Amino acid sequence: HARKVGLPVVRRAEMLGELMRLKSNVAIAGTHGKTTTTTMVATLLDAGALDPTVINGGIIHAYGSNARLGQGEWMVVEADESDGSFNRLPATIAVVTNIDPEHMEHWGDFDRLRQGFLDFVSNIPFYGVAVCCTDHPEVQSLVGKISDRRVVTYGFNAQADVRAINLSYKGGAAQFDVALQAEGRIFKNCRLPMTGDHNVSNALAAVAVARHLGMKEDEIRDALANFKGVNRRFTKVGEVDGITIIDDYGHHPVEIAAVLRAARQASDGRVIAVHQPHRFTRLSNLFEDFCTCFNDADVVAIAEVYSAGEAPITGASRDDLVKGLIQHGHRHALALENEDDLAKLVRDHAKSGDIVVCLGAGTISAWANDLPSKLM
Repeated sequence: HARKVGLPVVRRAEMLGELMRLKSNVAIAGTHGKTTTTTMVATLLDAGALDPTVINGGIIHAYGSNARLGQGEWMVVEADESDGSFNRLPATIAVVTNIDPEHMEHWGDFDRLRQGFLDFVSNIPFYGVAVCCTDHPEVQSLVGKISDRRVVTYGFNAQADVRAINLSYKGGAAQFDVALQAEGRIFKNCRLPMTGDHNVSNALAAVAVARHLGMKEDEIRDALANFKGVNRRFTKVGEVDGITIIDDYGHHPVEIAAVLRAARQASDGRVIAVHQPHRFTRLSNLFEDFCTCFNDADVVAIAEVYSAGEAPITGASRDDLVKGLIQHGHRHALALENEDDLAKLVRDHAKSGDIVVCLGAGTISAWANDLPSKLM
């Protein structure tokens, strides 16, 4: 319609690139953790009175939307590698959380995706910095290829410039020290009000950026302690009879495994996972990984595949996955008929202290949100 009346149709990345030319910016890339890390960086810069402009993929709880216009000179953006457009973003600070073979329909093969990430960090100016998580072998090899730009590494490994040590979880929160190895300083007893090692890792990326921009220890510490989270990332939608219901967007095996590990840390009870696979192609391509990513769930229920308009693929159905989970040694995997079956499943299997995690990028979010009222 726009073309008919002579209006240009501008792609998101191109528009973003134009907006970014007006400011210095932090661009966050990576297969997983982009949205949360973008939100964390924004939260920290906010606390440092840098009043950033933020453009995110997910809804940020503190703003109630996925974008906000700030008056400061810094902009924080989520850089999406799914169609290669992130190479058009002029980043001053480039963050890479991890690199996994996703979005191959655009890239064709893993080497091209690797090259895409290398181009992304190579685009930064000489006064910029690449902030990279060396807990991931792919990101560490990327770091090895960056020769003429400043790199700050982060993670749990002993070589990371910004490292989390003495990590423990209590009452749904993470407690840890941040060792700034390049500075020879330690921020003791930092608190993040969420579980999951992956979230602590994302927080380290934000700390690295904040330190690079000169933020003080107390500003960083307060911002972490008050972090509000991101919509559909381990979002608690309700609690009924002591059973906690969680909604999460995780639809890739790496994400699912991380979320279930976080659920284990958040609760002393059992973990019941309910997953609606998203797209037949993804289930088919990553079938082996899907069969092995639910180990942290005591019970796993699989719903019909959310097709997103795709035609079914032989060997990649709900029942194939249930069978695969059992064959791979899962002790309690079952098929879920429909949404009504979900409330019955929870009634049959969950008791006070347990945590029910609904996972997927499709309609399962609505199921999760309606579940508390159906259990009343």
